[in-house]
Amino acid sequence: MTPFSVLIVEDQARFRDAFTHALGSVPDIELLGIAPDLPQGRRMFDQLQPDVLLVDLDLPGGSGIELIRHAAQTRPQCEVMVISVFGDEQHVVASIEAGATGYLLKDSLALDLPGQLRSLRAGGSPISPVIARRLLVRLAPGAPGAQGGQGPSPEAMAAALTDEEVVALSEQESRVLHLAAKGFTFDEIAQFMQVSPHTVMTYVKRVYRKLHVRSKVEAIYEARRLGWLRD
Repeated sequence: MTPFSVLIVEDQARFRDAFTHALGSVPDIELLGIAPDLPQGRRMFDQLQPDVLLVDLDLPGGSGIELIRHAAQTRPQCEVMVISVFGDEQHVVASIEAGATGYLLKDSLALDLPGQLRSLRAGGSPISPVIARRLLVRLAPGAPGAQGGQGPSPEAMAAALTDEEVVALSEQESRVLHLAAKGFTFDEIAQFMQVSPHTVMTYVKRVYRKLHVRSKVEAIYEARRLGWLRD
């Protein structure tokens, strides 16, 4: 594949470091720079004219969707990959409508980032499996029953709950959920709370059970839907 350039717009230092590490020694990908907020990201985008834009949505100074829209209008040949903790339909659809052609959740960072960007550059649309499944279920004919005989999805189960039917989270469970929503790993949360990783995972499993979900991304989505977390 022909070498290509990438600009990253991400406000959290640990993710910037992870992206730099993942792309730093890749011969066919040139990392042009990293911006920590929306205004600087826009300036660098206009100055550097990257082939690929890797952008978070929740940025200091505004939403990454504004930069996606700007990229689509001023440099349509640039491919845009969203990398975010937001996996809900509103954020995904808004990003795609603005011009994004790929969407990865930060839970997916164990995946091969250079490979995902190469796929994007080659005309593919990398997307995290949980988002792809949600969109496919939504678009399928007779969507509520389109589960291949496997019963309702976790999303459908959670959507069917009323606020009164959801058991309230404990203080520890709520704190874990809030830290996870900010992008921290479970090991980092254990350090912050001064408990063992096993204890944190116990809280996590309780949260999943109470919200009828199977992943951190789904838990964050449902907590926001119920008003327990604010964007």
